[in-house]
Amino acid sequence: METAATEQRIRSFIEATFFFGQIDSLQDSDSFLDHGIIDSTGILELIAFLQDEFGIRVEDEEATPDNLDSIDKVSSFLRRKLDGARSASAGREVEGK
Repeated sequence: METAATEQRIRSFIEATFFFGQIDSLQDSDSFLDHGIIDSTGILELIAFLQDEFGIRVEDEEATPDNLDSIDKVSSFLRRKLDGARSASAGREVEGK
């Protein structure tokens, strides 16, 4: 998945859900928590978005600021999850042959 497109989808969700389209200064590296953008309920909304939009499962232990506290971090986390899912799928295909 292209990084720029992924980051734009995440940014669009954040802006529409938490800023209602009224933002012009959010940087991809800005902490959602430090800037008061997302609270604990917002994290749950972000997780639901990621699971629905990208077809991943966010485990409880993965719901940390290291993974979900900025557009950059969410994008990196999502890439790791999708890459892991592709690797697991490829491994199952090889085993099935």
